[in-house]
Amino acid sequence: MRSLLLNSLLLMGLLSGCSAAYKNLQPTSGDVNCVTKFRPQFANTLYSTQVDILKHHLSGLLFFKQMPDSSLRVVFANEMGFKFFDFEFTRDGGFVKHYMLPKMDKKAVVKTLRGDFELVLLRPDLNQAHVMQDSIYHYIVVPTAKGNNYYITDTACERLERIEKSSKRRPVVKVWLGHYEAGVPDTITIRHQGFTFNISLQRVQK
Repeated sequence: MRSLLLNSLLLMGLLSGCSAAYKNLQPTSGDVNCVTKFRPQFANTLYSTQVDILKHHLSGLLFFKQMPDSSLRVVFANEMGFKFFDFEFTRDGGFVKHYMLPKMDKKAVVKTLRGDFELVLLRPDLNQAHVMQDSIYHYIVVPTAKGNNYYITDTACERLERIEKSSKRRPVVKVWLGHYEAGVPDTITIRHQGFTFNISLQRVQK
């Protein structure tokens, strides 16, 4: 019984710690649509890219290309042209996997990469969104099936601090888009919080 009690207290402590991430946020007024101005204006944009998945490291070039039908292709290949993946994000929110390196072609990997790049593309459905705040930032909160996406800005919504995809209790993915030039971020960083799955992009000026 004593062991059961100790285990229960430990579990409660863990859950309490997990729930602490957003528990102090307070409702506030604000325009949820302000976050759309941070949407990257990719046309033909190239990034030097580093990907770390568990113990595996990939490096190469990632290319965002706007297509005539307004869909966006995202292609990642090494410097020799060997392709790792080729995805398409359609104008209406759809997704097409054109190619995935067979060794990486697992449902969970594709789903994770899709979710990561959907955060980067910054096309949230704002119909159910609302604004919260803490002592420093505003949080545009977009409900999802398993938690929320948080688009975190300064209080005037002039600067995007980061994006967080969360479960019910804690952030699971954090994204930073930095140093915008002509609507395109020079750097993009994606970090998963529970395991090693990190993507770093540095814009290549043509």
